[in-house]
Amino acid sequence: MTSNDIRFGCRHRGEGGPLVIVPRIDGAPLTELIDGFENAAGMRPAGDAYGGLIPEFFRFGPLQDHFLGRSTNARGPKTPVLGCECGEWGCWPLMARITATADFVTWDAFEQPHRETRDYAAFGPFQFDRHQYDDALQALSEAIGSDVDVTCA
Repeated sequence: MTSNDIRFGCRHRGEGGPLVIVPRIDGAPLTELIDGFENAAGMRPAGDAYGGLIPEFFRFGPLQDHFLGRSTNARGPKTPVLGCECGEWGCWPLMARITATADFVTWDAFEQPHRETRDYAAFGPFQFDRHQYDDALQALSEAIGSDVDVTCA
């Protein structure tokens, strides 16, 4: 399996609004990837339902821990990788199992916990080179510290 590329897009929601984080996989926002998958699978509701995570609205803990699947405040064994378009992750989250090893970080077993009958088996898995993933997390941490709109590399 070839590795995917991950970056974390960071922007403010509206002028002076809170910081929103949207993972980008192979250059595409995860919000677009999941919208395309759900629409193609005939899932309803679908399209424009997801938004990025807003750390200011929820205490995820250190984002490095969160995006390595070690968030202490998530529900169960899965980690929210997207929230609702309204800004609240608990409203309409996209959850994933995040598994980290010395060489790779894998996102798989996606689910929408409010629609348990939905089948996401064909979405992903996404496997990232651990060094590239750690670099992207470091860039995210630095971007949040500088509080600028960037695509975190």
